[in-house]
Amino acid sequence: MSGFRLFGQFLALPFLACALAAAPAAAKKSSVGGLYNISIAGFTVGRGSLSLMLQGNAYSAKVGLEPAGIGTLFSTGKGGAEASGWLVGSKVVPSRYQMASHAANRDFYVALKQGSGHIRNMEVTPQFKPNKERIKVTGRHRKNAMDPLSAALMPVRAGKNALGPEACKRKLPVFDGWTRFDIKLSYKGTKEVSGKGYDGKVVICKAQWVPVAGHRPSKESVKHMAKAGMEAWLAPMGRDNVLIPYRISIDTTSGRLVVQASKLNIGGDGSDRAAR
Repeated sequence: MSGFRLFGQFLALPFLACALAAAPAAAKKSSVGGLYNISIAGFTVGRGSLSLMLQGNAYSAKVGLEPAGIGTLFSTGKGGAEASGWLVGSKVVPSRYQMASHAANRDFYVALKQGSGHIRNMEVTPQFKPNKERIKVTGRHRKNAMDPLSAALMPVRAGKNALGPEACKRKLPVFDGWTRFDIKLSYKGTKEVSGKGYDGKVVICKAQWVPVAGHRPSKESVKHMAKAGMEAWLAPMGRDNVLIPYRISIDTTSGRLVVQASKLNIGGDGSDRAAR
C-alpha cells in the first residue's frame, strides 16, 4: 500500500514532533517509551515503537516499524533507526544516526556522522540512479541540517506555555541520507484526550513538508507530500516536561495515514523499547 511505503520512507516523520525541555547536566537518567498503531483509511497496516533515553544532557533515541493487520498482506518489510547526541542549551547537537530497513526485497541503510550541527560523513545504500531532473544534494545542503530522528528532539520552555504556540513554532531542517527537506510546524490548538497511558491536554501542531534537494520536482509523490495535510498531537509526560507524540496524521493518496499511541510510558522498565 502506498501509504505504508510512505511511512517507511519517512520513518521518523511520525516522531518529528517529540519535544523536550533541555535538561541540566546533573539531571538523573530518565526514559520514555511508546507503542503506536499505524492505519490507513481506518485499516491497521503496521506497528511502530519509540524509546528515548536522557542522561544529563546526552540523549539516545530509537524507533522501529513492522507491518501488522492487513499490512502483512502487502509488505514483509520492517526497519528501525537510532540516533544519539547532546542537548546544549536550546540546541540539539547530534553525533550519529543509523537506519536499516528491508522492503520490496531490497535493503536500505544509512549511517551519518554529525558534528557542530552539520552532516560530516555518510554511508548510504542504495544510491539514487542518475536523473537530470533530480535536484543535486550539495555540501551546503548538509550544513545546518540533522538526521530525521534527532530532528525529533525540540527543546521547549518549561511552564504553562509548554502546550502553547511556542511548542509548534519551528522549522526542522532534515537530511535523511538521500534527500534534504524541511518540516514547518505551526500552532493549531489544544485538545483534551483520554486513554493510551495519558489523560489530559495535548497541543496540536500543523505540519508542512518542504522539499529542498535530492527530489525530482515532477514526481507525483513529491507534489502530493508538499501539499498534504499533516498534524501532530503532543502530550506532556513526566516531571521533565517531556512532550511525546500522541497522534500523527498524514493525508496520502490511499487515505489518511494515522499513527496513534496504543501505550505510553515514562521511566518504566524498558519493555516499550523500540525494535532494532
